Amino acid sequence: MEENFKDSERRKRKRIVVKREASEGSNASNVEQKSTYSPNYSSDKPFTSDRPNYTKNYNTTANKGNFNKPFDAKRQGSGGYNDSKPKYKKDFKTNFVENPLLGHKFFKKHENPVIPIAESKLIGENETVRLNKFIANAGVCSRREADELIAKGVIKVNDVIITELGYKIKAKDVVEFKGKRLIKGNLVYILLNKPKDTITTTDDPEKRATVMDLVRKATDQRIFPIGRLDRNTTGVILLTNDGDFAQKLSHPSSEVKKVYYAILDKPLEREHFEKLVEGVVLEDGPINVDEIAYVDPDDHTMIGVEIHSGKNRIVHRMFESLGYRLKKLDRVVYAGLDKGGLRRSKWRFLKFNEVQMVLNTIKYIDEKQE
Repeated sequence: MEENFKDSERRKRKRIVVKREASEGSNASNVEQKSTYSPNYSSDKPFTSDRPNYTKNYNTTANKGNFNKPFDAKRQGSGGYNDSKPKYKKDFKTNFVENPLLGHKFFKKHENPVIPIAESKLIGENETVRLNKFIANAGVCSRREADELIAKGVIKVNDVIITELGYKIKAKDVVEFKGKRLIKGNLVYILLNKPKDTITTTDDPEKRATVMDLVRKATDQRIFPIGRLDRNTTGVILLTNDGDFAQKLSHPSSEVKKVYYAILDKPLEREHFEKLVEGVVLEDGPINVDEIAYVDPDDHTMIGVEIHSGKNRIVHRMFESLGYRLKKLDRVVYAGLDKGGLRRSKWRFLKFNEVQMVLNTIKYIDEKQE
């Protein structure tokens, strides 16, 4: 037993001497600390083969590439410790640009500046408002659909069924629909940057993603999308609970301006470029663009298009009639409203003056409006 103890001591001292020679130039205290790193280590205890070997060096300044280094919460992921430099600049989000080509003058000139407009006055108690407009503003439906409800006799005012179109009510009148009193809710207007693979509807029987899923937490009001965008078409779409506002934007007489950024499967030839300006004939009648431009002089597959038609898939059908297929379609501007740096799937509330600007720029004509 005593001989084994002496052999163990000799082996231990030999290891220390070898490490001291290998680290020539370093002080003896550091060598001793490295060689005796294991906890509860004592020179008066014999060395055994089952004792763990703690010989790793965790010097955090020297092992920046070592995966075994301890976790440091202050590390920012840029390659080293004590790095206070953030991953992103402070103004990263505000300077975000979805597509540099959308800064082309073709798109910029179609973005209407928002002009401050004075707040509207509140309606007095003795002033009147059309019943269909009140129903629309309550978020039930559009104003035209409200006229249909009135004609069917399903609307009551002060417990009296009203079937007269154009009937006007006062602020104190009680309006009921299906036994429930209608209250003019807070009007909500939301601009969404719609992503791909999203359906423009309030509900989908196939349980696919809809635009409503993206704005579900925005408001407790009953809102709905204005118009439609194809499932794979991206860009500006509006949602609101203001039926009157939605009706005006959706009506053909409004000639709402829409600006698109399109990528074709092949370069657009000049003769077809001119043909789109002159007009092409589709199955539902002739159609022409208001303006068109090559947004990249070196790549004629990238096209900017302004149009005011509200026909279904009109941009797709125009190019398909000339033998082109759309690889991408993004609505950049709608009724003078642009995405304003919003990322895909993000939304924002419209301001009062933006809503007024939209109403001031459209050419809505309602033959039933008095």
